[in-house]
Amino acid sequence: MNSQAPSQSASTTSSRSLVLNLADAEATDALGAALAAARATLSPMPTLQAHLHGDLGAGKSTLARALLRTLGVRGAIRSPTYTLVERYPLAEGGEAWHLDLYRIGDAGELEFLGLDGGEATLWLIEWPERGRGWLPPADLRIDLAVDGAGRRAELSAVTGAGSAWLEALAGATG
Repeated sequence: MNSQAPSQSASTTSSRSLVLNLADAEATDALGAALAAARATLSPMPTLQAHLHGDLGAGKSTLARALLRTLGVRGAIRSPTYTLVERYPLAEGGEAWHLDLYRIGDAGELEFLGLDGGEATLWLIEWPERGRGWLPPADLRIDLAVDGAGRRAELSAVTGAGSAWLEALAGATG
């Protein structure tokens, strides 16, 4: 992705998807930083929904934390495993909402979280399948999986905004 992550390899499988092999945690951090940088190139800045899929330990929270840090979030970036949602003000305005739906039993429980989305300009949603029917649709689907000592990431654009984000990312990663 950049000179700090030489242990990554990428292959574009189509104009709407990108597959990356992430050799280590630093490569996952580099992907999060690259996603943030690619988002910053979009004009006008759309509200974006990224749905993060993967088993426990696949790197979803690591990726989200690196993306948020690159967007200028300072202080603790907590995993929303128990709070279900963490909100972070962004330097360019708006908020990033990081959700972890692993612990919800029914998608209807989201009604009580106050997810009206008015302030949210970026949604990072872990375990989105548990909120099906209550969540905004994904612009970008990110599937993470353990692959040997590293991780495999498959990013798939679902909407036009997701395609623009993915194209900006692909351009940055070469």
